[in-house]
Amino acid sequence: MASKYFYIVDHFEPFPRSEYGGLWNVIADNDEECFDLIVEEDGGFGEEYYSNLRQNISNARVFALSEDSNTSRVVESFTT
Repeated sequence: MASKYFYIVDHFEPFPRSEYGGLWNVIADNDEECFDLIVEEDGGFGEEYYSNLRQNISNARVFALSEDSNTSRVVESFTT
């Protein structure tokens, strides 16, 4: 089974889309899957900021999970 990682992605989007930005907590196999999961959850609402999202994922705090998780998913998101 592939290793999973826990991503804490700080994804700022400028006003008026967001006053403070957002935080995405995601379990994924890699950066690309993390991106895909956030985009799917976002539903295209912030599409103009997806280029920033890739950089934010690269800068994210990433932790290897000690136990295998078979489900990649957005665990929680907080966006304003």
